[in-house]
Amino acid sequence: NSSPSLLVTSCSRQIMGIITFTDESTSPISPSRIFKATILDSHNLIPKLMPQAIESIKIIQGDGSAGSVKQINFTEGSNFNCMKHHIDELNEETYTYKYTLIEGEALKDKLEKISFEVKLEASTDGGTISKMTSKYYTKGDFVLTEEEIKAGKEKVLGMYKVVEAYLLQNPDAYV
Repeated sequence: NSSPSLLVTSCSRQIMGIITFTDESTSPISPSRIFKATILDSHNLIPKLMPQAIESIKIIQGDGSAGSVKQINFTEGSNFNCMKHHIDELNEETYTYKYTLIEGEALKDKLEKISFEVKLEASTDGGTISKMTSKYYTKGDFVLTEEEIKAGKEKVLGMYKVVEAYLLQNPDAYV
């Protein structure tokens, strides 16, 4: 099976200015390979796999561990110029990654920040169960629409599918 088998489930809830979404997906790739490719080496791999969308990803503060800041620079003609992520937690043993979008056009003047928690778990077939929680911290009375959330999530999901396809085609990468 050369095409990625991605199963996604979602739910959402809103509590006074914080909208929380949880998503779960599966992949035939092991958690360690996905973690290495999409998180530890994303600054190298993602711009190579998606040059039409991502110009570069740079660690602009720190060494890539918790407390560091990554800047994602998009290509000309994209909806956004750049965004900055603060790495809140990075645990290679539990395959947990928490980060916060702290700056960028995606926040507009309507969101204070968006925090993400990614947890990768081994599935019984040797693949991965990926659990992602996204929390959108709105400003004032702003209400985020399902369409806005869906558009952002589809871009992230698209990136994961590209990386998954790369890992399936390159079984010796990130082992």
